[in-house]
Amino acid sequence: MPITGQLLPGIRQLPTGYDVANSCRFNDGSSDTLTRTPSSASNRRTFTISFWVKRSSIDSAHKNVFSSGAYSSTQMTQVFFEATNELIFSDFTSSPSQNFNLTTNRKFRDPSAWYHIFIAVDTTQGTASNRIKIYVNGVQETSFSTESYPSQNFDCAINVNQIHTIGNRNGASLFFDGYLSEFVFVDGTAQAHTDVGEFDSDSPTIWKPKDVSGLTFGTNGFYLDFEDSSALGNDVSGNNNDFTANNLTAIDQSTDTCTNNFATLNPLATGSLITLSEGNLKATGNNASDSSTTTATIGITSGKFYWEAKIVNVVSGYPYLGIYEDFDSLVQGNLQGQANGTRVMTVYVVGGGTTLFKPGTDLTITAPANNDIIMFAVDKDNNKFYLGVNGTWYNSGNPTSGATGTGSLADLDANGVVMFGSHNYNNSATELNFGSPSFSISSGNTDGNGYGNFEYSVPSGYFSLCTKNLAEYG
Repeated sequence: MPITGQLLPGIRQLPTGYDVANSCRFNDGSSDTLTRTPSSASNRRTFTISFWVKRSSIDSAHKNVFSSGAYSSTQMTQVFFEATNELIFSDFTSSPSQNFNLTTNRKFRDPSAWYHIFIAVDTTQGTASNRIKIYVNGVQETSFSTESYPSQNFDCAINVNQIHTIGNRNGASLFFDGYLSEFVFVDGTAQAHTDVGEFDSDSPTIWKPKDVSGLTFGTNGFYLDFEDSSALGNDVSGNNNDFTANNLTAIDQSTDTCTNNFATLNPLATGSLITLSEGNLKATGNNASDSSTTTATIGITSGKFYWEAKIVNVVSGYPYLGIYEDFDSLVQGNLQGQANGTRVMTVYVVGGGTTLFKPGTDLTITAPANNDIIMFAVDKDNNKFYLGVNGTWYNSGNPTSGATGTGSLADLDANGVVMFGSHNYNNSATELNFGSPSFSISSGNTDGNGYGNFEYSVPSGYFSLCTKNLAEYG
């Protein structure tokens, strides 16, 4: 389900405390990875893996976050999500023969959530269950569908002189799809989970990151903060154990992080005829005879918010872009009331499929073309909707006009939940910018709180769709 004005426990971000500036966006279709081969082996029995993750592909087989070794040719240790959405931490030989396997009963299937995964390994422990401990959002996992532990003093495949890969299982095309931030590896110590995170004192169900720069990382340890867009594999632990970026570029640096969660498109509310990519920010149709709809992960119940959409490919008048106000249409996955025979890609609908505003009916506008930037401004405080293109608001709109609603295109339902929607046909395509874009921005405009990166100026009093803004204004 989408995030609305009430933020879901465990994914809410607070406006104060330790802030994480950046994440790295991995797109499985681009084979994005970070790789490093340690020059020498170190401690293979005791180490810590910690990272924050926001998944893009759900229900997809074997999305590897981290692995060491080459599949079918060396011993391999790996962390990955399976098609059934469990998290698996395992080690196996090239036979293959499993040396250990911990598969959670917990399902990780919320594409709007940031999860913290913490794995502490110490195979020297006498008690088997103490040799590997996994924590999710600060709580130890104790329920596993498969639970086999390594033998005492077992040497894992990690932290040895072989390729270490973030974003894939080396030797196979099992690429991770989503966002990673605060990626930490500690060589030689099984850290406590409280060394890297803590529960918020005011909201004790909310787990949040801590500054880890003071940790002793060990010989092959590293800390990737993804703050250098020209070197996303830069290790800031002090060890200079840098990773090589493969197919990752500066645009894959994101401000969507575990301390400020931005809206994306929602694969759980996406029709089967749309393919999502680029961190669930690009929607592309995949069928020449039918169409589907996708929607955002964040809905608006109050406040004033702004976002942009870049037209990537126009085909037969698609994609249509618009906003929903009722969950029935959302669940049906059908953006009703499309523009009549025009190549206008913006539609406004409410419950029951009644069209209140439809370009080509109530307002005639020039059909957007490839590379046009469509601007959306939703004022839920005064229940007004504004639309623009390439820096100009239609209908001489003035989103800052408040209760007068100067140039607004429709009156919103005072009780409705407003949510972005895109309707795609054939290979029509759109890239969304809710504040952390997957495409290059030439100008760079933030909202009044300094969040977001937009092509055009954000109207005064409007904000990007991220959880820090929702916590304050939503």
